Amino acid sequence: MASNDGPRRAAVLGSPIAHSLSPVLHRAAYAELGLDGWSYDRFEIDEQALPGFVEGLDRTWAGLSLTMPLKRAVIPLLDEISATASSVEAVNTVVFTEDGRRVGDNTDVPGMIAALRERGVEKAESAAVLGAGATASSALAALSQICTGPVTAYVRSRERGDEMRGWGERLGVEVRIADWAEAAQALRAPLVVATTPAGATDGLMDDVPERPGTLFDVLYEPWPTGLASAWAARGGPVIGGLDLLVHQAVLQVEQMTGRSPAPLAAMRRAGEQALAAR
Repeated sequence: MASNDGPRRAAVLGSPIAHSLSPVLHRAAYAELGLDGWSYDRFEIDEQALPGFVEGLDRTWAGLSLTMPLKRAVIPLLDEISATASSVEAVNTVVFTEDGRRVGDNTDVPGMIAALRERGVEKAESAAVLGAGATASSALAALSQICTGPVTAYVRSRERGDEMRGWGERLGVEVRIADWAEAAQALRAPLVVATTPAGATDGLMDDVPERPGTLFDVLYEPWPTGLASAWAARGGPVIGGLDLLVHQAVLQVEQMTGRSPAPLAAMRRAGEQALAAR
């Protein structure tokens, strides 16, 4: 936990980074919390530049948010990482402690759980995950805590399937692998988590069942996705990427500032306004 005495700095790092909403969310939190001396910026940093950047930070820095491709690259630079970050081999949050230590955490996983709970999803008998990228491993970690049955991952290659099965074994989740060509079947699951890039699920819009379960689509721009629109039109609950982004940012703010609870409503409002202005 960082001290909040005096001016403090934080930032989001990644490449590309210009699209990041993190500055909007964190600055909204600082304003609501009355942290006038706090600033939050963004820096275009790749894996090669990361070690030098981190080494150059002084004691005014409270923390960092990390996006791709830095979530794994930062781990060797840290003194400690949380069990959650270790379970998915990904750090999206670094807090600089008062004694100068660098502590890494992953707020994507509890952020997903919090976003689901906000919409009343506490447990699921089974689930489907569309995609097998970096976000899919966080999704499996979240599902390991709320899903009582198997998770079916719909993937485009055998290699990706093997990776997802491996993550499942590591996280204690029964993962079944299905080919992407069968992805329409995924939409019948009580909980569907779409972790794919923009446009990847557009071909599934006509396959949404008449009485869909819950869709968690991790994209926030463009929003709504075609699948999210079709899902909502059928009356199914939809959780979006902004929900995930806000909930994981709430946890980052609390860790970096030592203030709790972070102002969820103000952060979400700022994110919605920023997206509407784009």
